[in-house]
Amino acid sequence: MTHSAHTNPGGSTRVATAFLLVTTVLVGLMAGLFFAFDVSVMPGLAKADDRSYVTAMQNFNAAIDGNALFGTAFVVALLTAVASAAVEFRGGRRQVAAWVGAAAVAYLVVLVITFAVNIPLNNDLADAGDAAKLTDFAIVDTFKGTWVTTNIVRTLLCTAALTALARALVLYGRATARR
Repeated sequence: MTHSAHTNPGGSTRVATAFLLVTTVLVGLMAGLFFAFDVSVMPGLAKADDRSYVTAMQNFNAAIDGNALFGTAFVVALLTAVASAAVEFRGGRRQVAAWVGAAAVAYLVVLVITFAVNIPLNNDLADAGDAAKLTDFAIVDTFKGTWVTTNIVRTLLCTAALTALARALVLYGRATARR
């Protein structure tokens, strides 16, 4: 049974709307970031020499690691997705909740991949030290192959999550228009 805005036991539609919109925007930003790396940053770096590659990736990683706005958006996307799914479920909008839940699961996998694969690779590259002083660039081949592949997976998962959120927004709009 779908509840209207007036009988929503899970809280106000303003809260539900806010969670759903914030989640969609944050997941969209993450999808865009990963996509930008896939289609421009990494192909561009692939044409650079190893020393330039290491320097650039160390700089990118340091900029992202030290960026509170990025870190907040990266984590809050999952938190708001879970909160949104819960609010929608409690509000009786089960289909919306299911789509948001699917988005949350896809985004959770992105976080797992990031913490299990990409961050350790970034740390290995940072631990290699100053690229200007490196003499052995074997780490670059390992880094490139694994990092690029997992980033493509993260892009696809974020895009799937964003698609699920778009569907949730459509269903949410239909459900809340029936006041």
